[in-house]
Parts: sequence; structure tokens; C-alpha cells
Amino acid sequence: MKRICILLSLLLLFCGVASAQYKGILISDSLTCSKIYPDTKHRYWVYVPQEYDGEQPACLYVGLDGVGYNAPSVMDELIASAEMPVTIGVFVQAGKVYNEAGDVVRYNRSNEFDRTDDKFARFLTEELLPHAVAHTTPDGRKIHISPDANDHAIAGSSSGGIAAFSAAWFRPDLFRRVFTTIGTFVSMRGGNELPALVRKTEPLPLRIYIHDGSNDVWNPIFGHWYEYNQLMGSALEFAGYDFKSYWDDCKHSNQTAKAIFPEVMRFLWNDYPAPIKAGESKNNMLSTILIEGEGWQPYDGDFPRKAPKSALSPDGKIFTKSERRSDWLVSYVVDERGHKSGGQQFYWLHNPLHQYNDIIGMIYATDGCLYVATQSGIQVCDHNGRVRAILRSPSTAIEEFAFVGNTIYIKVAGKSYSRRVQTTAHPNSAERIEYRSQGEG
Repeated sequence: MKRICILLSLLLLFCGVASAQYKGILISDSLTCSKIYPDTKHRYWVYVPQEYDGEQPACLYVGLDGVGYNAPSVMDELIASAEMPVTIGVFVQAGKVYNEAGDVVRYNRSNEFDRTDDKFARFLTEELLPHAVAHTTPDGRKIHISPDANDHAIAGSSSGGIAAFSAAWFRPDLFRRVFTTIGTFVSMRGGNELPALVRKTEPLPLRIYIHDGSNDVWNPIFGHWYEYNQLMGSALEFAGYDFKSYWDDCKHSNQTAKAIFPEVMRFLWNDYPAPIKAGESKNNMLSTILIEGEGWQPYDGDFPRKAPKSALSPDGKIFTKSERRSDWLVSYVVDERGHKSGGQQFYWLHNPLHQYNDIIGMIYATDGCLYVATQSGIQVCDHNGRVRAILRSPSTAIEEFAFVGNTIYIKVAGKSYSRRVQTTAHPNSAERIEYRSQGEG
């Protein structure tokens, strides 16, 4: 298999051309040896602008569904006018699976683009981009991309629009600047849940330009595209994001996106190289948890005792445990003798990664709210079992979780982090205390 991959790479080794349409070099190639998407072929193009000297690392722009919006020409213009930095463009088509006769037997576009997890982002950074930057231009320039997420932008339309958003949302350590147009934030593969997650999750350091039109209903089976994009725009505003929206009467097409693309790029790269900062959410639960100006910090001490997968409320009257292969936690009433009864599926958790047995650990705070660590974040539930706030990890999925005093500890990709919060943990072994009920609402 390895020999076949090498042979295919040699056969497909691109021809780099200086197009009359563009000032720079456009390189064409294909990736055929993906492990993340086995047996899938991805066509891609690399645009190297004239201003790139081959020495200083360039910024990155990833365009989904190939070379769209006349992006290389726009990049030429804006780089020349210093309205955006020197940027390498990588444009990729969604994958296709072919049989021995060369016929397409599976289109991978929706599977890759509409997923609400970090799989496609991992494909880009672990497989496609290393393959792309391995090329050298015909005049001998090697391609060097800055590793800083603040230097990375991503854009797409329709399914590519939600893919661009998801890449940055689930991996803000990889992408910080996003253009999403006519995006499929509808009920295809969970995209309709993203606005709710935006409202509940602590703001991420992202800058987002979102567009759609009132006549965009590509397929009413899945929902109304414009309405769902409006919901996403509303959620971004509520959560305090650095974002801009443009609404018109377009149908499901790229006509508007092509027209506004220069403005989009000016917005995304405005004030560069100043880092994009997280905004301030209107989520009042987050405001009672987070300490202004404080986030996750590397932690090199001994990791505290991990939180268990069951928890006793501060007053000792409620016992909660995880339910196997479920998004529910089961809640029991505990009497004065310690007997449990009335078990019900009570706490419902978000599961955007669709990973079951997802619970890392849980612990109550002294105010009676339940902190549940899942791979996708620490979900804070109110007294009535509803997630009202989500604390995200610095990068990838959470592996371990502890909450001691007013400090939360997590382990991510083998590295430990800590952050102080305004609330205080109340472990199962602590003395029982009363707390104020949040009532029925």
C-alpha cells in the first residue's frame, strides 16, 4: 500500500503554473493516502502569492470546495495594498471514493463538511496541509506556514460554510478567522445544535463573517437555511463574538459571496497582527463562574484526585450518576438513612462529538450546580438538570478532570491545565450543607 501511495504521489506531482489571471503561482495536486478518510481522493490547489519570499512564514487561508470567490485575485490585491498579510492559499475539494474502473462510488462531502466535530480540522492539519506545504514553486521557493492560529483563516459555502465554522469552533488552536456563507446550520448532521452551543459556551477568540439570503432554502426537509443562519448570527451576538453579518435576498448560490469577498477579507484581517480576543457573553451563568481576565494556565504540579462519575449534592439529598451509552445522568432522591429512590434520567448533556461513555467526571459546587466534564467541555447544569454553561479546553478533548476548592484542573493531550473560578467545589466526602434552591423555572 505504501508503495502505491508513493507511486500515486509521484504520478500526481503537480504542475505549478503562473496563470495570466493571477500574479502568483497556482499549484494543483491530489491527496490519495488519507488515514482519516481511507481510500478517499482529495483534489487541492496551493496559491503562492508573488510577495511570498520563501523565507518568512506566511499566513494561511483555507478555501473549501476548491478555488472560489476569485480568491487568488482578491488576495493579490489586498496583499499588494497591505490590507492583509502575505498569505498562502490552500483550496481543497471534498473527498470522493473511486472504484477500480475509475467511477465515483461514494461522495464524501456531507460526511466531511456537515459533521459537528473536529475530524475535518484534523484532516486538514494532520494530512492535507503537510502534503500541500511539501511542494516547492518552480522558481525554488519552499512553502512555510506560520503555526499560529491567529494567522489562519478558513472559508466555505453551504456545507463548506458549516465546515469552516466547525473547524474553528472545535479547534480554535488551529483557526481563528472564519467566513461562512449560505452555511448548512440545519438538521443534516447536528448543525442545528450549534447556535445553542455558542450561547452556552464561554466565548472563543474567533472573528467570524456570516452571510445568507432570505430566499435560501436549498432543501426544506432539513430546514430553512436563512432562518438557521439568522439563529447563528443571533447566538454570536449574544455570546459577544467579534463578528459581522451580511443578509440579503440571495438564493443558495455563491453570487453574493464572490461580490463581498474583498470586504470579508478586509474584515477578517483587520488590525493584523493584533491577536483576536474572546468577547464577553451575556450568559449570566458564565458570569457567575468565570473570573474576568483569567483562563486556562499550564499546570506542572501533581494532578489532583480525579472527580468520580457520580456525585452527591451539597445537602446530601440528591445522588447523581452517569448512565451508560447515554446523554443522560440519572438522579436519585436520598433519604435520611442514605437510601436512594426515585431514580430518573434528569440531567441532559450536550454531546456534539457523539461519543458515548463520554463522561470524564462530575462534582457539585456549593451552590448546588453540577459540573460535568465531557470530552467536549465542562458542562454546568442548573438544579433542574439543564446545561446552562460550558467551559472549553484550550485545544482538544478533555481527558481528565478535577475540581478542588475554587480551581478546576484538566488534562488535554497529555498536558495539564488549571483555572480559578468564582464557585467552590463540594466533593462527596465533604460535610453536608444547605444551599438556596433555584426553584421550578
